[in-house]
Amino acid sequence: MALQFNFISSMLIILLLTISSAKAQEAGGVGGRGGGDGGVIDVVAKFGAKAYEKTDLSKPLLDAWKEACASTSPAKIVIPKGTYFLSTATLDGPCKAPIELQVEGIVKAPADPGAFKEPKWIAFNRIENFKLSGGGVFDGQGTIAYKREGCDKHNFCGSLPINLRFDFLTNAMIQGVTTKDSKQFHVNVLGCKNITFEHFTVSAPGESPNTDGIHIGRSDGVNVLNTKIKTGDDCVSIGDGAKNLVINGVTCGPGHGISIGSLGLFKNEEPVDGVTVKNCTLTNTSNGVRIKSWPGAEPGTCSNIHFEDIIVTNVSSPIIIDQKYCPWNKCKINEESKVKLSNISFKNIHGTSALPEAVKIICSATLPCENVELIDIEIMHSGPTGPAVSQCSNVKPKVSGKQNPTACSAPVPANPTSTS
Repeated sequence: MALQFNFISSMLIILLLTISSAKAQEAGGVGGRGGGDGGVIDVVAKFGAKAYEKTDLSKPLLDAWKEACASTSPAKIVIPKGTYFLSTATLDGPCKAPIELQVEGIVKAPADPGAFKEPKWIAFNRIENFKLSGGGVFDGQGTIAYKREGCDKHNFCGSLPINLRFDFLTNAMIQGVTTKDSKQFHVNVLGCKNITFEHFTVSAPGESPNTDGIHIGRSDGVNVLNTKIKTGDDCVSIGDGAKNLVINGVTCGPGHGISIGSLGLFKNEEPVDGVTVKNCTLTNTSNGVRIKSWPGAEPGTCSNIHFEDIIVTNVSSPIIIDQKYCPWNKCKINEESKVKLSNISFKNIHGTSALPEAVKIICSATLPCENVELIDIEIMHSGPTGPAVSQCSNVKPKVSGKQNPTACSAPVPANPTSTS
């Protein structure tokens, strides 16, 4: 009886497993297993997405995301090679397990800025253990937006969509994808913890306004590694509340350089603390490595900032602290910045400057910069108007190693020219 019972029990178990497996395959379809089982979900095979620029990818992508996000085991969504049109998508968490979006194709945004009700195109929100990969391209089709009247002065740019928003992500990897011709910032990182951009590419014309490559604010532990950025504004811009950032191996140009700030414009800004910029190359940019804050505005702090092993080629302002930052004359230029800067180093920075003012450290008269170091600086002026010079105001930097130009050797104009 026992043997017969065991045999019958075994057959029943096998039968149930077979039925269960068949149902799982049916639920998963051609594109992968069902949401509870994770696996690979192909938006074309499973949800009928079409690599056709007049068919919206939005619903297939959101349906795939819903299934993958509900999975209790790791899931991957695949957008295969081809060119797709995507009106907009917000991919929300939290999800039940790690999730990856593998974009192999080209995804295009609506070209008309009027097609957007919010300043975002694709947004990832409140996700833990997320990866974006695949070698694909997010094309914001920003050419029309760049020509909008007044956008060159940023009057209307703030309402334009950002290509990729990453809001409140924890433990994320953005690897091997490209963002192209965004209408505003290419990437905005807000409220994230432990997010890494690696072998990431940003591409936009040098004349495209307000198209920061990667903007980082109120985030802890952001890494930007081995990344290529060509754009019309800051290659990397760092806002208030950023801490423990590493920017390593970035090539920038065209663009406005790698910038902390602008700071001190808004009330209740959080401190910037702990930024390392290393092994970066900047070519034909308007700035190199920069810290900027508004005069006569709001208080703040920025500390423990280190720029090291930087190559500059034909950069207009290779090393700059600008606490008189006042673009378009929209500030109280005769007042002093209330942002306190401290523990800042510029080490092993060499190359050529497009303007004579290779080093400009213009600090606040009411809150002078503290503990600024210049170590092994070698920057030649590439133009015909004389040698490179170094200007300092309201700062007494610690100097060591080679200094060309001689640190703080040139007078500061009564009204220093603000950088873009």
